[in-house]
Amino acid sequence: MEVYTYSEARQRLAELLEKAVQDGEVRIRRRDGQVFVVRPERTEGSPFDVEGLDLELTVEEIVEVIREGRRRFG
Repeated sequence: MEVYTYSEARQRLAELLEKAVQDGEVRIRRRDGQVFVVRPERTEGSPFDVEGLDLELTVEEIVEVIREGRRRFG
């Protein structure tokens, strides 16, 4: 795990944040010895929350595909 000085962290903030994403966290040490942990915030959401696709299908076409599948495998 990387430990950056306060000065390094200020100068290389974008790199530090990217490293936190890759490694899970980075640490910043101040001159007085205090250490701070920077880690990316977890996003809340469902793994089923995905973008839809615009397939330009009508409702009738979708219903027909479902009915055909039920006839074949039902």
